[in-house]
Amino acid sequence: MRLKMKTEILTAVKEGAILFDGAIGTQLQARGLAIGSSPESWNRLHPDLVASVHRTYLQAGAQVLTTNTFGGSPHKLYTDGVEGDPEEINRLAAVIAREAAGDQAWVAGSIGPTGTMLMMGEVGEEEILEGFLCQARGLATGGADLIVIETMSDLTEALLALKAARTVCDLPVFVSLTFSPGQRGYRTLMGVDVSQAAAALAKAGAAVMGCNCGTGIDDAIHIVREIAVSWKGPVLAEPNAGLPQLIDGKTSYQETPEKMAARLPELIGAGAVFVGGCCGTTPDHIRAFHHQLKGEV
Repeated sequence: MRLKMKTEILTAVKEGAILFDGAIGTQLQARGLAIGSSPESWNRLHPDLVASVHRTYLQAGAQVLTTNTFGGSPHKLYTDGVEGDPEEINRLAAVIAREAAGDQAWVAGSIGPTGTMLMMGEVGEEEILEGFLCQARGLATGGADLIVIETMSDLTEALLALKAARTVCDLPVFVSLTFSPGQRGYRTLMGVDVSQAAAALAKAGAAVMGCNCGTGIDDAIHIVREIAVSWKGPVLAEPNAGLPQLIDGKTSYQETPEKMAARLPELIGAGAVFVGGCCGTTPDHIRAFHHQLKGEV
């Protein structure tokens, strides 16, 4: 019997912050995935290497393992030239994460942006919804304990993903948007501010609201404070390890595990109860977060 089932994660968080994992794509690249290639293709081609990423994060102290499906919508898979049934690719990813997690961690089924521009009319909302329904079914069938809709800049697209997830399963749905600082405060790329997003997500039935990606943990702390004002439920925060920089021809992130872990108490103090990392974060970052949460620093 699995130790952690469905909504239990929302009960468990009342006892203290819960730690998500970090970036997956860069970890797969370190294992041989070519830059520009689809990480999701490895769910069929190299499931052992995908599993090794999950196990590494589990060993680092992650309590939630995120499936390798950020680009797993049918639209994104097609654009990336990934062959195979999209629902099955998502199901396989959830199975891989579920087997790696065992009874030691929850599995979060990841749904990311489709890469299409709804506001430009490239694809209709019904077609996008159908794609998200397919993805959510695969993740739920494969054994996910929750759905995390992440790195969304288009609130309409996020709401379609939320609708899809709530239609096909009864798993708790976390919705995380990317907010950036500007002259008018923190807003998504499409101009939606924190309070507007919170109101829409609450009305649509999200269990958790969050922020991820972005410029780093400093801005994440400010964003979480704003979320806590408008959002009455639990909050997720998974910041980047800073902004990416090109150094000696390679993309590099400058926020070290020590720097980010030192600010973790402020992130939690601002209102985050689910924490983890996004782009540029590694098992070393998650290990440092784990030690900070356990008071071992």
